Amino acid sequence: MAAAAASAWDGPTAGELKAAGAEAIPGGVRVKGWVIQSHKGPILNSASVSLYEDKLQTTHLPEMVFGESFVSIQNAQTGVKLHFNALDALKAWKQEALPPVQVPAAAKWKFRSNPADQVVLDYDYTFTTPYCGSDVVLNQDATQTSLDECSNLCWEDTDDRIDLIALSAKEPILFYDEMS
Repeated sequence: MAAAAASAWDGPTAGELKAAGAEAIPGGVRVKGWVIQSHKGPILNSASVSLYEDKLQTTHLPEMVFGESFVSIQNAQTGVKLHFNALDALKAWKQEALPPVQVPAAAKWKFRSNPADQVVLDYDYTFTTPYCGSDVVLNQDATQTSLDECSNLCWEDTDDRIDLIALSAKEPILFYDEMS
């Protein structure tokens, strides 16, 4: 039985980028007026975890938080930027204030275990969040205004749909990254 070795994706060729009107930039790609970037940072150390706990006013965080990692999508012309990061996602979790998750199997286990060994989870340990990204408007002077600080960015509901035919067209992948 022969085993095939998996190779890592090396990214698009310079020719593919040029043909798509794109260019590689540090940590991402610029294409058709959009800048797409990602950054993989390490797991937060204990001092950084303490800072997050202070900012969020909680002692409950996931076991591993990649606090310096992010993905961002920015329109170069308008300055509108969507940014996905751990701190803002945890802020949304904290605001949601969901009750602890109740798992039926855990209730049965709870009564079989030693009461002194029982762990009481008084928070949503799944860290369920409605977080859909953070939106920012970068002004001409490179300062940013988030929606929390009164930008003129306004999201509206729409009946527009994704063009599935255009979405299924075979095009080269211009940027790919895996985030933890």
